[in-house]
Amino acid sequence: MAGEFTAQLSTRMGCWRLYVVLLNTTERWPEYDFGRAVPVPTYTERAEALSALGFELVPGAAWRWVEDSEIPDDLASPVLLIAATTVRTTGVGGAA
Repeated sequence: MAGEFTAQLSTRMGCWRLYVVLLNTTERWPEYDFGRAVPVPTYTERAEALSALGFELVPGAAWRWVEDSEIPDDLASPVLLIAATTVRTTGVGGAA
């Protein structure tokens, strides 16, 4: 597996998780569970999680945050925060 991928950080069942989106493949998406709802994982914690999965940020890549809703088109729905960035494989860790 080589190239660039999108890594996303979101909450699932009350805990932050980071996963790498592997489109056009049958491989399971690498995932890291931070095991907590708050606080949001720091930049360093996210980099360490990516490293454990065998990925690293592409030079110059930044985390982009977007806001979504748990229930689409419901303005009273709880807010979901999702962060995304561009990553590449390192050749070590989970993606090797």
